[in-house]
Amino acid sequence: MTDRNKRDKTENMEPDANRDPFTGEPGSHPLGTTGGSAGGAALGASVGAAAGPAGAIVGGAIGAVAGGLAGHKAAEKINPTVEEGYWRENFSSRPYVKDSYSFDDYSPAYRHGWESRPRYEGRRFEEIESDLGRDWDRIKGKSRLKWEEAKSATRDAWERVDSRIDDR
Repeated sequence: MTDRNKRDKTENMEPDANRDPFTGEPGSHPLGTTGGSAGGAALGASVGAAAGPAGAIVGGAIGAVAGGLAGHKAAEKINPTVEEGYWRENFSSRPYVKDSYSFDDYSPAYRHGWESRPRYEGRRFEEIESDLGRDWDRIKGKSRLKWEEAKSATRDAWERVDSRIDDR
């Protein structure tokens, strides 16, 4: 398939199908799959280590596959188009929102929350809050918010999608 055909194929598809940017296939969730793979590999390697170095390697490989599948499944429950629309409609009613900031300032914080949730499968927001804070300056784009101002919006989006992910 030529690049032009791929582009035509993906441009005419519904936006909330979460299409893979290369193949056009629905259900692409690279963040969820990657996060699940990393967590599964670490867990599998630690369990397999009891059988020695070979056990750690095999356990890590099995854990990566299982974790990747679980992370992908969790991410499928999150529709970025729906989340963006929800927060655009509702952000101004949230108690932490300051009049001096616009949706464009809060949007990266919301996205940070809903995209991070599947990566940290099985963990509470409080456990990974410092990790998310370290990432903020790198991912915030043009947002004027400092992490302390963005944290509540990130938590808000995290908790919204958390209710749809049954990983505990």
